[in-house]
Amino acid sequence: MTRPYARSIRRLGPSVLFASLAGCVPPATAPVVTPPPVVSAPAPVAVDPSRMESEATIAQSVATTPGLTTLARELRVAELDPLLAGNGPYTLFAPTDMAFTRLAPGIAGDLLAPENRPTLVALLRYHIVPGTMTTEQLEARIAAGGGRATLTTLGGQPLTATMTGDVITLTSASGNRSYVEAADVAQANGVIHVVNGVLVPRLP
Repeated sequence: MTRPYARSIRRLGPSVLFASLAGCVPPATAPVVTPPPVVSAPAPVAVDPSRMESEATIAQSVATTPGLTTLARELRVAELDPLLAGNGPYTLFAPTDMAFTRLAPGIAGDLLAPENRPTLVALLRYHIVPGTMTTEQLEARIAAGGGRATLTTLGGQPLTATMTGDVITLTSASGNRSYVEAADVAQANGVIHVVNGVLVPRLP
């Protein structure tokens, strides 16, 4: 059975994605919430950064790391994995599988539909920043900017970085927040920072 909103994401864009995001909180203060039983799919697993080889490209690490399977699938569909397999360098803020579950039920899957590809591409490019941006560099830019730094993503829209305690906090152009859970995973063509929320840009 086709969900009634399955073919309307591209039209509704941010109103579907953003309004349905559960609030992300810094990893150190995240409340423990017991989800309802799920029969149709296994529970998301935590990302283990030690499984990412520094000699691998960003695309290779995303494709082979448990806990990033949703991101890997969406990068393939959006045909952005060749970009992240190239020379770069790039900084990828990589949402975990758990991050995608904070979207409304079914949205992550609906983004894979051919008619929603422009929205999917825009969403994923918003998580990529040209160049290598380490935690040290991010924190220095935040300090130099009086507590905030503006990053320009591959999609051309700004992403704001601030600090919540000692946790790097990312605020999207549409206003939702995500927090860095695992930082500075060095790659052959850049760096990965694992984040706990999907960042939503302004969409047409």
